[in-house]
Amino acid sequence: MNQQIINLFDEYTHKPLKREDFIKRLVLLTGSMTAAMSALAQLEVKYDNAVTISPQDDRITTEYITYPGEGGTTMKGYFARPKQDGKYGAVVVIHENRGLNPHIEDVTRRVALAGYLALGVDALSPLGGTPKEEEQARGLFAQLDARKNLNNFIKAFDYLKGRKDCNGKTGCVGFCWGGALANQLAVNVPDLKAAVAFYGRQPDAADVPKIKAAVQLHYGGLDERVNAGIPAYEEALKKAGTAYEVYIYEGANHAFNNDTAPTRYNEAAAKLAWERTLKLFAAKLK
Repeated sequence: MNQQIINLFDEYTHKPLKREDFIKRLVLLTGSMTAAMSALAQLEVKYDNAVTISPQDDRITTEYITYPGEGGTTMKGYFARPKQDGKYGAVVVIHENRGLNPHIEDVTRRVALAGYLALGVDALSPLGGTPKEEEQARGLFAQLDARKNLNNFIKAFDYLKGRKDCNGKTGCVGFCWGGALANQLAVNVPDLKAAVAFYGRQPDAADVPKIKAAVQLHYGGLDERVNAGIPAYEEALKKAGTAYEVYIYEGANHAFNNDTAPTRYNEAAAKLAWERTLKLFAAKLK
């Protein structure tokens, strides 16, 4: 697909671009309303492709849980763990700006299958939870209070560390909006062992010295919007002496790991990035 179309869709899903303005610009790029609607159908996620690991997989167990959030809020989450009894490292899985959807639940199961307690938190819990309509979900993120949202995710680690099956070591992995939050959790959770951010906005350089976790960063080479912040972040990480890895996957777009987004998913980059993610977790959480 034309890269200009992909970039326009990225702008629409991440900036305050009204749908009618997005459609008008998409028509200009594609040549007609029919072609624009065809392109949009290809760009939008396909949750039929969301299940790579069945919820009924007999190697793991899954359930929906709640835990106490900021100011009496009840936070919702999707929890998965290896079926075999034992103590495991714990990973918070942080969704994109679409909320806790079938794709992120599948990613949560992938983490569990790799040998960890995995919790996919629904950031939209204070607003009633993630709605089924993706566009409606995206619109709700502007209503979240940034500080309260951060605290709600910090409390997810309290929940996990309070479980008898947790070994006390925690990490996180986030994508897009969740990648930015993974970076913020690295800044704000001193005992975090590992933070993995997929194409996420970077924290302020002044906050980087607070990071104690090992940080792993994955970016698509074509993702100019997010990649603009890489140099300052990497310089700050080097200056602070933080353990970090930065990987840029040439030819890959923003959201390259999302296998329900067919026009942006890059199988080779996603596979390699996931292998690197699990290698870090094995080193820091087991």
